Amino acid sequence: MINQKYKANFALFALAVIFFAVGVTEFISVGVLPAISKSFMITTSTAGLITTIYALGVALGAPILTILTAKFQRKGTILGAIIIFIIGHLIIGFATNFGEVIFGRLIAGASHGLLFALSSTIAAELVDESRQASAIAYIFTGFTIATALGAPLTAVSTYWGWRIPFLTIATLGIVAWILNRVALPKQARKNVEISSIADQVKLILHPHVLLTLLITILGYGGTFATFTYLSSILQKITHVPANQVSFFLVIYGVAIAIGNTLGGKLGNAKLINALFGIFIVQGLALFAFYFTVTNIYLSTLNIVLLGLVAFMSVPVLQSYILILAKSYSSKAVDVASSLNISAFSFGIVGGSFLGGVALDTYGLRSTMLLWLH
Repeated sequence: MINQKYKANFALFALAVIFFAVGVTEFISVGVLPAISKSFMITTSTAGLITTIYALGVALGAPILTILTAKFQRKGTILGAIIIFIIGHLIIGFATNFGEVIFGRLIAGASHGLLFALSSTIAAELVDESRQASAIAYIFTGFTIATALGAPLTAVSTYWGWRIPFLTIATLGIVAWILNRVALPKQARKNVEISSIADQVKLILHPHVLLTLLITILGYGGTFATFTYLSSILQKITHVPANQVSFFLVIYGVAIAIGNTLGGKLGNAKLINALFGIFIVQGLALFAFYFTVTNIYLSTLNIVLLGLVAFMSVPVLQSYILILAKSYSSKAVDVASSLNISAFSFGIVGGSFLGGVALDTYGLRSTMLLWLH
């Protein structure tokens, strides 16, 4: 029994390392965006496409690749997706033009979608149902810690160039591949039937599922409209020196990690009440940031609050969507997981794109008010 628990915990740790590597690349774009803009002589909003296109790759890759690989053994699929993730970052690291950077981001994003979808369902199956949200929160901890530990890579980009962080991420991918090759069970899935197209359509069109996906999109759209341009906001409005921005990203990342853990505990109990409270606080925090951003002390406190609620809802929403899938179409659990990952990313795509439009039209501070619309 103890040996089995150890194996499950080791497998969860290996999955968390995947989320860490993915988390670094998800959030590193915020810190390297100014450097990429300068390197390829493009506008800040154009450079912001490294966030938008990556999220689009996740949004499309999660459901499409999950369906295409449904008959494959999960462990092999995850290992293959990690290899694609590594290749994408090598393309970025050695890119000679901005188009190659975008292509590498798209490939890496597509693998991200598949990795998150399968990892979430595996994590939920490795523990008792009462600990499902906590298990999902645990592997997402790797993702959230990356926002803090990934910040030093932003500092590296300031001194030695933006390519080094992406090549470092490729190395993290290799470490993740080795760990999961060793830790994951050979057949990391229960004996379930593969979902049919009818099962998938039934799940997607269910009103409760659609509403949950819409909540995910709107919630993360508002967050990333501001977060995508946080580095530029801190430099141009709060007047933080470029070499000190990573410090604020570390603060934000630590707050995210704490909030994610709290979200996992909330997700084990009253899911709907937890989501309602989280999104109210999130909206108020974004609204307050519009006014506090000019003061370095108040903006720092505001960034802590934004970090706490930014990913607090992630394990709650992911756990809830799996519960809905088991109730409405039990054969399509993997697809349900991929749909929510896709919804997160569509929120990021919409938020970062609209944030860029608002930036070009009304200025940086307007990105904090998009959630009102």
